[in-house]
Amino acid sequence: MSAPDPTPAVSSLPEAAARFGAQVLAEAAARALDLATATGGAPLAATLPAPAPPAAEPPPSFLPTGPSGLGTSSLRLLAATAPAPEPSPAPPSEPAGRPIPGLYFHPVPEPDPVRVEEVSRRIKSWAMDEIDLYPDDWEEEFDGFSVAGYMVGCHPDAPTIDHLMLATRLMVAENAVDDCYCEDHGGSPVGLGERLLLAHTALDPLHTTKEYEPDWAQSLHADAPRRAYRSAMEYFVREATASQADRLRHDMARLHMGYLAEAAWALEERVPEVWEYLAMRQFNNFRPCPTITDSVGGYELPADLHAQPAMQRVIALAGNATTIVNDLYSYMKELDAPGVHLNLPVVLAAREDLSERDAYLKAIEVHNDLMHTFEAEAAALAAACPVPSVQRFLRGVAAWVDGNHRWHCTNTYRYTLPDFW
Repeated sequence: MSAPDPTPAVSSLPEAAARFGAQVLAEAAARALDLATATGGAPLAATLPAPAPPAAEPPPSFLPTGPSGLGTSSLRLLAATAPAPEPSPAPPSEPAGRPIPGLYFHPVPEPDPVRVEEVSRRIKSWAMDEIDLYPDDWEEEFDGFSVAGYMVGCHPDAPTIDHLMLATRLMVAENAVDDCYCEDHGGSPVGLGERLLLAHTALDPLHTTKEYEPDWAQSLHADAPRRAYRSAMEYFVREATASQADRLRHDMARLHMGYLAEAAWALEERVPEVWEYLAMRQFNNFRPCPTITDSVGGYELPADLHAQPAMQRVIALAGNATTIVNDLYSYMKELDAPGVHLNLPVVLAAREDLSERDAYLKAIEVHNDLMHTFEAEAAALAAACPVPSVQRFLRGVAAWVDGNHRWHCTNTYRYTLPDFW
């Protein structure tokens, strides 16, 4: 879908841009103008090409085309030099599943099957043999989650399988905590704060006395969620920079705080106001996943640029939109589960006196508003700060948003849609 050129914006990153170097910014802007002049298009922000996977690893069977739609034209990767001839990229395909009618999304290519197969093999070996994550009778559910296709689809610029595995382990670990502490497999709001705090020390190590450190170290092997967190984080910190690892710890703390808010409402048997629910969902959401897109891509968005309010707003909007996607696709699954599961349609129905159908349709509108705002804010930031790492990071977040929708849409093992159309 074509989009109007973004309105020129005053940079919201002046201090960070100054630290990055006025000369670098000037060269990036000039390069973008040269490229636009050569192609006859509007000026676009300069970026770096996606890295090719190493020769020792099976290459992807397609070249990722990246996001499309409103505001994403400024996120395209442009080569600063003439690229070598490549096969034509596979065109985005309609999802194999059933997209939600009226939901705003972008079709994306099928995840590379060679990479999916290898990531699937490695993640199952890690889960079963390395950390003893689940008993045998959970194997079908683990396979049905299709985490390999999920992560390959969300990180099309990952240079190697090893990079993809960083995201895949963390995704599996996060779901183990959610399932075992909060939801399907013995989870409960009672005592959740203690369990989350102790699990968080597997990500953010305890610094204590020599007398008590062995007890803490032993506790990291006490249950499957802690074993998963510990191992996934150990792999991550080997490849990530110190600032990237600290960024992830911060976002995981946000996630755990969101879990605790939802648990409090469950204990009180209270349905929150809609705005309160959306505030909780800004923390209990997918944010830790797109925030590591540069680590998985094998580069770093400098900490001062990542911390800027404009970038934080883009990341938050991406996390919020993708989490409402989960609310919508998991709606029937949660209705069939015991107890009351809060999701946006349920909260809208209770707080705004809507029918189930009207609440669901309004939740679609909320998602679409978030998506349009995310894309507009990302485009404005891309225009305001033509730094290559910023451009690539924004494109990676947009790719994660699109890949997340595709996984939800096509995962018919987990999700079915309500009969509202």
